[in-house]
Amino acid sequence: MIKPNRPPENYQADLQVLQAIDFSLVELTLYLDTHPDDLEALRQFNATAKKSEELRASFEKKYGPLRQFGHSYSSFPWQWSRSPWPWQV
Repeated sequence: MIKPNRPPENYQADLQVLQAIDFSLVELTLYLDTHPDDLEALRQFNATAKKSEELRASFEKKYGPLRQFGHSYSSFPWQWSRSPWPWQV
């Protein structure tokens, strides 16, 4: 078995920030499912979604792709064969 490479410095901290933002999106989605007319919650959801997109782009630029099947771009050479992958840390 190939041992995964050590993640770069700040990798885990940056990943945790992204995970926290995405957790907020899950919670806001659940809230909006039951409170669809809450304009302030919708504004918060949209702002949080934009922040998540920005953080994800920054993370992927630094460390490589997070998502597969065309949801994340890869620079050359193909980055999916490089580890660690997000689920390995």
